[in-house]
Amino acid sequence: MTPADLKTRTVRDLANLAKKQKVPGWHAMRKDELVKALLKHARSRHSNRAVQERPGNGKAKPLSHSDNTEGRLLKIKEKLTQIKDLSLHTDADDYSRSKDRLVVMVRDPFWLHAYWELNRRSIDRARVAMNQHWHASRPILRLFQVLREGAIVSARKIDRDIEIHGGVNNWYIDVKDPPKTFQLEIGYLAAVGKFFCLARSNVVTTPSAGKENTFDKNWSEVAKDFERIFALSGGYSEPENRGDLKEVFEERLKRPMGDPMATQFGMGEAAPSNSQGKIKLKIDAELLVHGVTEPGAHVTFHGEPVRLRSDGTFAVRFNLPERRHILPVVASSPNGAEQRTIVLSIDRNTKIMEPFIRESNE
Repeated sequence: MTPADLKTRTVRDLANLAKKQKVPGWHAMRKDELVKALLKHARSRHSNRAVQERPGNGKAKPLSHSDNTEGRLLKIKEKLTQIKDLSLHTDADDYSRSKDRLVVMVRDPFWLHAYWELNRRSIDRARVAMNQHWHASRPILRLFQVLREGAIVSARKIDRDIEIHGGVNNWYIDVKDPPKTFQLEIGYLAAVGKFFCLARSNVVTTPSAGKENTFDKNWSEVAKDFERIFALSGGYSEPENRGDLKEVFEERLKRPMGDPMATQFGMGEAAPSNSQGKIKLKIDAELLVHGVTEPGAHVTFHGEPVRLRSDGTFAVRFNLPERRHILPVVASSPNGAEQRTIVLSIDRNTKIMEPFIRESNE
């Protein structure tokens, strides 16, 4: 408030203002004395505030509203960037990998499992190509239903777009009305409908629904029946995509595919005896989780869907690498109104002992 404003006020207004500002001795002052006292009090308060906010006095300057807003916007921007980045940073130099691949496998008549590896350079290329549409775009898996005339693909039609996010490299996809033939594409969908495809999958056909359907097949079970799953996933019918599918199988099964007849015995096939007399021992571990819920409920294990038996029971096998595992099991009612969660905490700590060699009596 300026001195001119104070002088135009009445004595009563000045007295009330002095009382509110806690000016000492205000009740015994005349009008001109009240004006001077109020101006002195205002200058004193401004000087004290400047000292408190001066750098080096040990007191941090409080953040303004604009500073807080800018910090929140930066956090939101960083989170959105992570959600949109489909490249999985596993190597120190992600640009060294030049190959993008998307592989889809048939888990059972009603579930597909998609697995992808995308180069960081490909994500940057999509950002440049989409230009101004990039910021509003969403990462998606586009599911196509493939129509065939005999062994020839006659047409593809979009079944639906599945919104995904960064930080993962696989996704489970529910499908209906088996048997049907599907193909996937992964990329970014702009708000205007423009789609930038990063990779296209192999063509797969789901089997007819039988009386016995498996609930969750991990790679150990796939190893026992890899030939059937490889064939259902298009391994013997799609020459252009067979290489990626074969590579994924060999990486996960840790053995070459080769001739199906030569590898049908799996990991337990007898190996030639070691001429050096040293015994080999390797182990791995799996976790078997089984439970029961209401029939018709929706259950996920570690974020992945689990198929229920007709009585509400379920069983899941989970590969148990060497580390601590936090595994949530979530059951939701059919209408989504109720949800129950149980969290399993499992530690795997394998210790390899020094070998013991018995001395020969000979």
